[in-house]
Amino acid sequence: MDINTIVQQISISAIPILLAVILHEVAHGWVANRRGDPTARMMGRLTLNPLPHIDLIGTIMMPIFLLIATKGSFVFGYAKPVPVNFMNLRRPKEDMIWVAGAGPATNLLLAIACGALFRLIVAINPNLILHLRPGTGPSVWSDPVAIILVPVLLMLFEAVKWNVVLAVFNMIPIPPLDGGRVMVGLLPDRQSAAWASIEPFGFFIIIALVFLDPLGFWSQILSPLIMNIMMWILGVSPFFF
Repeated sequence: MDINTIVQQISISAIPILLAVILHEVAHGWVANRRGDPTARMMGRLTLNPLPHIDLIGTIMMPIFLLIATKGSFVFGYAKPVPVNFMNLRRPKEDMIWVAGAGPATNLLLAIACGALFRLIVAINPNLILHLRPGTGPSVWSDPVAIILVPVLLMLFEAVKWNVVLAVFNMIPIPPLDGGRVMVGLLPDRQSAAWASIEPFGFFIIIALVFLDPLGFWSQILSPLIMNIMMWILGVSPFFF
């Protein structure tokens, strides 16, 4: 991947990734505020202004490093987690489910909205799809409409991709991921406490599951799930791009 390709990829992916991680965190804080915990609101985190949410490592350095190191095959990032004091919630155990699930649900809804717009643009001008696959089809510069709409379509594709990735990845039922907190809220008290106790080791478990891929956890389960959801939303195989 040369420098021009890297710059192009960053320019197409930056806004969709920022919106995905920021709306994910704002959703947590908004639902927490509605359920009795004003911590995020009082700290100024219920805003679409990206500055309070940006984490230097997780939002900027990590995605760029992974983009270069993996030649675009794997990119991941995160924003500063929105602070939630679960003890302020009116019904902490039950409300935890809603607060934790709000982030992935928001990502999924955003992916569906972007996918619907993607489908609409392609339905109006089907020829645009020919410009989307690198190295194939006519030059984008031969069509004035394509010069404007092809970058829009590519950004919508990236928005669908990263929102689906965030939704699926965060619903892995291991704390401190959102799916783990949902599981803690759903389980009976004794089992819930036992499941919550693995949180200090959660990220090590998640890294092992994703990068060591035991029993095909990533390659045979999560990755096909992500691809199938993207295909359902976009109406075209992600492998087309």
